[in-house]
Amino acid sequence: MKIRKIEIGIKPLKESLHEFATVWDKLQRGGKVEKRSGIYFESIDAMRKVLTNKRLTILKVIKEDEPNSVYALAKLLGRDLKNVNQDLKMLVDIGLVTVEPVKDDKKRIVPHVEYDKILLEIPV
Repeated sequence: MKIRKIEIGIKPLKESLHEFATVWDKLQRGGKVEKRSGIYFESIDAMRKVLTNKRLTILKVIKEDEPNSVYALAKLLGRDLKNVNQDLKMLVDIGLVTVEPVKDDKKRIVPHVEYDKILLEIPV
């Protein structure tokens, strides 16, 4: 089994803007740029506000139990559906969870975690 990874890191805004400008210049000149993906936060505090223990638990439960709906996910977590929906929306917005609308006997949303590891990079 191939392990898929997602990178999460801490990067000051100034550094992110500098990287963006460098890539933009290269593209403007017709150059090629290395495709990189990851999620970066300005500080550890900012990261912890988004990646709470409850949201990390959501990732783990989706990956391990593969619930067939958000309702099933809430039941597995023993949490209120509204709160799970809010946390799930945040995880979707930052790209850690994908959702698939399914219409069979009912309309439902199936959450997916499409990686096996999260790599955290913290500059010192």
